[in-house]
Amino acid sequence: MSDATEQTQGEPEREPGARRVRVVLVDDHRMFRTGVQAEIGRTETTGVEVVGEAADVEQAVAVITATRPEVVLLDVHLPGGGGVEVLRRSAPLMADAENPVRFLALSVSDAAEDVIGVIRGGARGYVTKAITGTDLVDSIFRVQEGDAVFSPRLAGFVLDAFASTDAAPVDEDLDRLTQREREVLRLIARGYAYKEIAKELFISVKTVESHVSAVLRKLQLSNRHELTRWATARRLV
Repeated sequence: MSDATEQTQGEPEREPGARRVRVVLVDDHRMFRTGVQAEIGRTETTGVEVVGEAADVEQAVAVITATRPEVVLLDVHLPGGGGVEVLRRSAPLMADAENPVRFLALSVSDAAEDVIGVIRGGARGYVTKAITGTDLVDSIFRVQEGDAVFSPRLAGFVLDAFASTDAAPVDEDLDRLTQREREVLRLIARGYAYKEIAKELFISVKTVESHVSAVLRKLQLSNRHELTRWATARRLV
C-alpha cells in the first residue's frame, strides 16, 4: 500500500462516540494483511476495528461466520476457490436484513473477469491495492452504509459491463465449469505446472489432473495448449 503510510501523520483522533466499523481482512499474503492492519486498524483514529484475518477460503468463511463483521476486505485470488467462493458461501450473511455482512474487494488485479465476478457474487465494491489508507477507510464506511464503491478507473468499466446490451451476460462454455475447475483452468493457462497448481490451491497433483481432464472434456479441447488459447481468447489469463 504505497502512499498509504503518508496518511498516518497528523490525522486527528475521532470524537468519542464516533462511528466505528468492524472489519475482517482476507488476503493470502501475511505481510500485506499486517500492513493494512497497521494502516487502518488504529481504531481511535480511523474508527476501524479489525476483528479477524484469513488467508484462504476455509479460514475466511470460518472467521466471517464467527465474528460477523460489518465489512470484509476481500482479495480476489485466494487458495481454496477465490474470493467468489467466499462470497458464495457467505450469501446467507449478506442477505441478513438486520445485520448484513458487506464485502469490499481489495485486489492488485483490475482484470475484467475478476471485477465482474466478485460484483456478481455480491461484493459492494472493488478497489485496487494502490488506494491510500485514508481512501480505504472512507470506502469501508461507505460500503458499511450500503454504497457501491469503486476505484475511479474501474467505475466506468463496471457501469459499461452491466449496462451493455451487446455483451452476453453468461458464457455458456465457462458456465459448464465449477469454480475450482475455473481456477485450475486459469493457472494452467498461465503456464503453471501441475505441482505448482497443487501447491497454490492446497490440493493433490492427482486432483489437479482430474480437474484438468474434466475441463478438457467439458470444453471439448484436446490438450493444455488448446486450453491456453481458449482462456486467452476470453481474457481469463
